[in-house]
Parts: sequence; C-alpha cells; structure tokens
Amino acid sequence: MKALKNIALTTLLTLIASTSSFAASTAGRVDNSGFLVWAFLGFCALIVVAQLVPAVLVMFGIVKAVASPKEVAEQKSH
Repeated sequence: MKALKNIALTTLLTLIASTSSFAASTAGRVDNSGFLVWAFLGFCALIVVAQLVPAVLVMFGIVKAVASPKEVAEQKSH
C-alpha cells in the first residue's frame, strides 16, 4: 500500500512539474493570419522599398560628384 502511495505521489508530482513546459511549447503553433494582415505587411514593405530607391540614387550622385575630376576655373585678366 505504501508503494502504491509513493508511485501515485511521484506520478502526480511529475505531471504537475511538466505542465508549465507544455504550456510554453510553441512547436505546434499555426499562423492564422488572414489576407488583410499579409496585405498590410506587403504595403509596409512597399513603403520601405519606395524610400530606398531615391536614397540609393542620391548616394550614387554623391559618389559620382566626389570621384569626378575637379574643374579649374580660369581667371581672365584684361
């Protein structure tokens, strides 16, 4: 009888200790995002890309201006 009590107590303590790990498990998580969520994320990505294109063009303009040879102005004397 004492052995059965020890087994039951051990089983109960094991189950109680493992319930928090079952609650924290995200292995079986399913993403139920609808079309509107993905459309919103796509719109945000479109805004980011639309801002990157002019920034890249400005950077190329700066590099081109720095790398080009300098023009020396001639001073005319009368």
